[in-house]
Amino acid sequence: MSYHIVNAKIVNEGTVIMGDLSVARGRILGVNVPPPRGAEVVDAAGAYLLPGMIDDQVHFREPGLEHKATIATESRAAVAGGVTSYLEMPNCDPQTVTASALEDKHARAAARSMANYGFYLGATNDNLDAIKAVDRRLACGIKIFMGSSTGNMLVDDERTLEGIFAASPLVIATHCEHTPTIVANEAAARARYGDNIPFTEHPHIRSADACYRSSSLAVELATRYDARLHVLHITTARELSLFEPGDLADKRITSEACVHHLFFNDTSYPAKGADIKCNPAIKSAADQPALWTAVNEDRIDVIATDHAPHTAAEKARLYAEAPAGLPLVQHALLTLFEHVRAGTFSIETVVEKTAHAPARLFGITERGFIREGYWADLVLVDPTTPTSNGPIFSKCGWSPFSDIVFASRVRMTWVNGELRYRDGHFNGGSGGRALEFDRP
Repeated sequence: MSYHIVNAKIVNEGTVIMGDLSVARGRILGVNVPPPRGAEVVDAAGAYLLPGMIDDQVHFREPGLEHKATIATESRAAVAGGVTSYLEMPNCDPQTVTASALEDKHARAAARSMANYGFYLGATNDNLDAIKAVDRRLACGIKIFMGSSTGNMLVDDERTLEGIFAASPLVIATHCEHTPTIVANEAAARARYGDNIPFTEHPHIRSADACYRSSSLAVELATRYDARLHVLHITTARELSLFEPGDLADKRITSEACVHHLFFNDTSYPAKGADIKCNPAIKSAADQPALWTAVNEDRIDVIATDHAPHTAAEKARLYAEAPAGLPLVQHALLTLFEHVRAGTFSIETVVEKTAHAPARLFGITERGFIREGYWADLVLVDPTTPTSNGPIFSKCGWSPFSDIVFASRVRMTWVNGELRYRDGHFNGGSGGRALEFDRP
């Protein structure tokens, strides 16, 4: 198919222009160029046309945890939310810690992902050789849980950490929380509350100190070994001192914030409870605006989701047994449009942090920008039509935003030039492609 999208506010590379965009054979032909013959004309009616979001942190649960989610279901939810590409995490079953596990994930996604895909190779205390030998075409980066509730993927051996930071051929992405601090905090909470720990204790158990102790270690190791480090889901004002403001191109150490940490704060726990239990925890009403400022001053480089669904039954358990993680891809851009509406972020900043920056950081080829010849991964967002509590496309069937009416609506999403989502309806099944990387 070919398309001629007219009357759109095109947001790209720091500018917003009113214009038309032409797409053919999966690629962008250009802005304000003659339409291809036979193109379907789409009237944007003044809505924003953006490069699709590249979500650098999702957990789609396949293989092994398909009762929570699958690549098929979660990639559809992603496309419904304007996420056209994703980088998926290794803590599934079996864990993605070998070359064969990476190959298996690629085969699964090729068969059933609606969005474009990339996968991390996970680190353990004993797979340093696999990390050194990783196929750079199959992995987007190396994921280290430097504080973890995901079984044996906690990497806490000092020599292993040093070996990874010294030798990794790819970007190192870290989950940073100090496990001994968390264990001590939870023991104290259990001594006070018994089995009925309130969810309001979560940001105190998964504390700011636990985050800083781990993220500061990651930054120290990256500095010592001149490693390329990307610290995921920063949640505290204190951690922000570890990162420099400025252009991503000038950095060896970068950071990410997630949409739920930008949207919620600790005042939300009494109403939301397990629905916003995540690791690292949503922190205080003082930390939240510090994250907003860090996004605007380019101290935080990327905005992602950390989409991590669990079933409603699992989330209904008491605090200690309720798993951490939220389904987020379907509503991520809508939460960011709420920030645009409030004046917290500009629309140009949202596009920079969700599309341009992840494409640059990971060296993703020909995506993340509206440029002639690039893949046509696009999302059309109407900022004036509310989104009600409609169908939830994630397999888990629930959302932490169930009581929220967003002011904006994702109207359409194109993936590789194909219109895959239009006004609540999907077109076709798979069609996502493996992301390609242009690395030095």
